[in-house]
Amino acid sequence: MKPRHPPISLEQRLADCWPPGRWRDVTLLAAVSGGADSVAMLRALAAIKQGGAGRLVVAHYNHRLRGSDADDDARFVSTLSHACGLSLVTGAADEPLASEDAARQARYRFLSSAADEVGARYVVTAHTADNQVETILHRIIRGTGISGLAGIRRTRRLGAATLIRPMLGIRRHEVLEYLGSLGQAFRQDATNDQCRFTRNRIRHELLPLLSGQYNPRIDEALLRLGMLAGDAQSMVDRATAELYDLAVRRENAESIEIDVAILAGQPAHLVRELLVAVWRHERWPLGTMGYGEWNALAEMILAPNDTPEKRTLPCGLMAQREPARMRLTRRATNDG
Repeated sequence: MKPRHPPISLEQRLADCWPPGRWRDVTLLAAVSGGADSVAMLRALAAIKQGGAGRLVVAHYNHRLRGSDADDDARFVSTLSHACGLSLVTGAADEPLASEDAARQARYRFLSSAADEVGARYVVTAHTADNQVETILHRIIRGTGISGLAGIRRTRRLGAATLIRPMLGIRRHEVLEYLGSLGQAFRQDATNDQCRFTRNRIRHELLPLLSGQYNPRIDEALLRLGMLAGDAQSMVDRATAELYDLAVRRENAESIEIDVAILAGQPAHLVRELLVAVWRHERWPLGTMGYGEWNALAEMILAPNDTPEKRTLPCGLMAQREPARMRLTRRATNDG
C-alpha cells in the first residue's frame, strides 16, 4: 500500500522523534486497534522503516466490549496488515471485560505475550499529545503527585520488551490530516463519544469548557506542566536510585530490609518514592497502596525514636520498624 503523495510531515516528525536507525534492524510489535491514531502510526512506521533486518509486526486485541463492532475492527486490522504486507498477531478476551481498566490491563498482558512470541524488542503504541493532555487533567481531578502530573511515560518495560510511545508529541489533528492525505480509512469507536466514561467527559465537556472560558491554550499549559513535572520526577528518580543502592537489601526470599539510619533527615517525599521503588522491584501490588499507607510507612522510617512498631499492609505485607532497620515481609503463600 503506497501513499498517494510524497512523504508527509507526520512521517518526518515520527522519524525525528524516534530515528529508524535505532530500530529498523530489530523486531517491532505495533499495537493497532483500527482507530485513527494507531492506523496512522502503522502507516508512518511502515513508510519510514525503509529496509533493515528487523520486522514490523501488527498486534490487535479484541476486548469484546463493543459486540459486532469489535469483530469488524479485527477484520479491518487484518485487511490493513495484509495490504501493508505485514504479519498480524491477534488476541481476544474470553468474554466482555468489566471495565476500561480491566481491558487496558488485558491488552498489555496480550502485548507482552505477543512480543515474546515474535521476539519483539519494542512494543509501539499510538498515544498522542491529546491523550497526554487528557491523562494529566484526569489525574489532577483524581488527585496525584509529581509522577502523575508527568503524564504518560514515553517508555517503560513490558516483560522482556520495551514499550515506547513515539507519537506523544503529535496532535490528533495532525493524525487526521495525514490519514486524509493518504486516503486511508480507519475505524470509528462510537464509545469515544459516550460521556458516561470519565475520560470522554474530559475530552468533550471539560476541556472545551476550560478552553472557552478560562484559557484558550489549556492544552499547551497542561503539556508544559507535564514536561516540567517529568523533569522534576527524573531528578527524584535519580536520588531515589542512589538511596535504594545504599539503604535497601534483601534479607531472604520474603523479606526486604531498609537501613533507617541512611534515610534519617531525608525528605518524606523521597522516602515515599523509595518505598514505591521497593514495591515495583519486588512486583508487589501497587494498586492496594494509597497515599495514607505510603505516608505511614515513611513516618515509621523517619521516626526519631527507636520504639519498635508493626503495621499490617494490604496483600499479606507486614512492616516492622526496629532500631536500625525497617523490615518489609510478604508471606510466600499470599498470591495477592
